[in-house]
Amino acid sequence: MLQFLTICWLSLFHPFFVSVTEINHNAKNQSIEISCRMFYDDLERELNKTNHTEIDIVKPKDKTEVNRMITEYVKKHLIVKVDGKPLNLSFVGYEIQEDGAWSYFEVKGVSKPKQVTVHDDLLYTAHPEQINMIHTTVNGQRKSTKLDNPDADATFSF
Repeated sequence: MLQFLTICWLSLFHPFFVSVTEINHNAKNQSIEISCRMFYDDLERELNKTNHTEIDIVKPKDKTEVNRMITEYVKKHLIVKVDGKPLNLSFVGYEIQEDGAWSYFEVKGVSKPKQVTVHDDLLYTAHPEQINMIHTTVNGQRKSTKLDNPDADATFSF
């Protein structure tokens, strides 16, 4: 019990910084569906810093502008290639769930990938201890990896 309380107490002073990116191939639609989860306060701070402005992503005054900022930020820091070809991510939207901001992207016209290469340095400039988890699913086969800042590249073969 004492060990549990010590861990809880330490976590108050040593927060963790993690994002989760899900990359799924939808065989029926021949598309890649991507969702990224980041703590919304970290994302908001990074967007404010990058764009030299003050926005609220939970209750935005201008949702279109926040959509643009999120799209630009993610597309700059998350680069996905299928079989060596870079994908042009199309923004679908974002939502806030508890303490996380989920942003969604899609790429149409992707038949069965053999190799998915990912460059993911989301929030690396914000937190030297940032960890980015990536889960990739093709044809029902799921592969995952963990990237510790500064490592930003992963390759999945199917």
